[in-house]
Amino acid sequence: MALQLDARPPAAPASGRSRPTRTGRLSRIDTKYSPYLYIAPFFVVFAIFGAWPLAYTLWVSLHDWDLLGSNPTFVGADNYTRLLADGDFWHSVVNTLGIFVISTVPQLLLALWLANLLNRQLRFRTGWRMAVLIPNVTSTAAVAIVFGVLFGREFGMINWALDLVGVDPIGWKSDRFASWVAISAMVDWRWTGYNALIFLAAMQAIPRDMYEAAAIDGANRARQFWSVTVPLLKPTIIFCVIISTIGGLQLFTEPRLFHSGTNAIRGGPLRESQTLTMYMFENAFAPYYNFGYGSAVAWLLFALIAIVAAINVLIIRRLGAGARPQVGQRKGGSR
Repeated sequence: MALQLDARPPAAPASGRSRPTRTGRLSRIDTKYSPYLYIAPFFVVFAIFGAWPLAYTLWVSLHDWDLLGSNPTFVGADNYTRLLADGDFWHSVVNTLGIFVISTVPQLLLALWLANLLNRQLRFRTGWRMAVLIPNVTSTAAVAIVFGVLFGREFGMINWALDLVGVDPIGWKSDRFASWVAISAMVDWRWTGYNALIFLAAMQAIPRDMYEAAAIDGANRARQFWSVTVPLLKPTIIFCVIISTIGGLQLFTEPRLFHSGTNAIRGGPLRESQTLTMYMFENAFAPYYNFGYGSAVAWLLFALIAIVAAINVLIIRRLGAGARPQVGQRKGGSR
């Protein structure tokens, strides 16, 4: 049988890429642009309810805008000039910063300590962790009523307890610093548990072998906390500081409800505890209805929050610069 060979020359290789199919083009478009579509709803909502109100408030702050009038007048930076020369404005700034410092620093320290306790092997751990959130879900109005009774001058339980140790009654609503302390106690009672759960979640993400290595090196629980836990919680601490700064400098409900009566929005007859948000509400709405002036207060409050938050972050980073978890090292060199 004769062998028959195929005399046809081999096919030449394709000189170029084949044209992509429609399915391939759609797949590449989906991979390239679908992430933008997924995150677009957030930016659309933020533009409507965040960026636009900010821009509109800035525009309003440049006008003499009476809510009861009809024709706002453009005045440029006059509202800001008047505001920076307003003694009541600076009085409210001092009140806001004072309450913020007295409430936020103990709040975060207590939350860190409480989270460390909840991170241990306790009976009914889930119940204890849920219990710390009870103050946070309690109505602010109810909390203000209870604390208003506790800090009453004549029949308050706090003054009654102070009288037992020979301390004269304190005017918690008429004394400036005393009202700061009372409002700060209210804020701490509500928000300490919330921050504690955030710290607790971050603590549970720390590898257990870090603590085991520290224990082998002879570190007790206190040493493990300051040398291992706190340095590794630095991002979480910064987050809680920023959130607490925003909330603390925007404080409104607690001081507003603590001072009931005709001067509630003024924080007392002598503005003992009037915060910036209360001062903004007083000018933008009742009784003055100066919307442009109130908008200028809002923008200076925004600037104050940004400055204080940046200072807090820098302080925390500076304090934590030298604090690094050093596990597995002994004197004289590494193991």
